[in-house]
Amino acid sequence: MIVRIMGEGQAKLADSHFAELNALDDELLAEMEAGDEEGFRRTLGSLLDAVRRLGTPLPDDALEPSELILPAPDASLDEVRQMLGDGGLIPG
Repeated sequence: MIVRIMGEGQAKLADSHFAELNALDDELLAEMEAGDEEGFRRTLGSLLDAVRRLGTPLPDDALEPSELILPAPDASLDEVRQMLGDGGLIPG
């Protein structure tokens, strides 16, 4: 799956990594619902770090369609709320 981090670029991730990403996404969603800004910042950073660590970066000139788009590291809680689907940022 191709994942884009807004403002950074894209990475290709194996489907086997999505259990870890979904756990972080669930934590992020709970922190957002609770209005926990500090927890939100920490977990968003952990989610984006996991994508960077587990994924293989695509070249900047690659024109692959992103199957998943994640917010930039400095995105506000309100900006991320607008990006959310029914189950969080990551489907499933």
